[in-house]
Amino acid sequence: MFWEYYVMGIILIPGIIFALIAQSKVNSSFNKWSTIQSACGLTGEQVARKILDENGLTNITIIRTNGTLTDYYDNKKQIIALSNGVANSSSIASIGVAMHEVGHALQYKNNYFPIKLRNFIIPITNFVSSMLWPLVIIGCLFNFWLIPNSIFGMVILWIAVISFSLAVLFNLVTLPVEYNASKRALSVLQSNNILHDEELAGAKEVLNSAALTYVAALLVAILNLLRFVLVFFRNRDD
Repeated sequence: MFWEYYVMGIILIPGIIFALIAQSKVNSSFNKWSTIQSACGLTGEQVARKILDENGLTNITIIRTNGTLTDYYDNKKQIIALSNGVANSSSIASIGVAMHEVGHALQYKNNYFPIKLRNFIIPITNFVSSMLWPLVIIGCLFNFWLIPNSIFGMVILWIAVISFSLAVLFNLVTLPVEYNASKRALSVLQSNNILHDEELAGAKEVLNSAALTYVAALLVAILNLLRFVLVFFRNRDD
């Protein structure tokens, strides 16, 4: 049965292909707009600091992080981490990425519900995920070998299904959070005249490409859940 589970990994291929395409699109759009400097001349860090201060978020610190496109916002630590390429550059891509992270800070300020829901789900998902495969193995031992079709085994397998479902839920909730952060970023850049129309189109292309990676993650999570249900519950009925 376990070999069948890995063979059924073929069901993930569409999701994996989509994820590769999405990542390729992120890289190509970021590289394209990284070579075009904004007319305002401000770096990603300067724009982020300006908008944070104007919105009363002076308590949020901007730090540097290594790598490429490793930018993130940590609400607990009250920091925005910008990769060096984003923080130091005045390119359209860099300003768009930096403002996306500011968009997350604005979500917290405005009590945006989906981001609160995602934060509530994260520790639950992490805990259940850490227990997932031990539970699957125990469930299979009882349900298929030691005590076929036992209630205990089925309970364990259903817990595993819930775990996979939480991963789907987490990725589903993440989508509006990420798209909304980008929408806020573009709106602020436009209302503050930081980027002109053509430049905004470039920033939008970069951010929309990045959002596709979250769509890909959701697709893979759904296919993974489907694979588990098809393999383990079909074997139970045999």
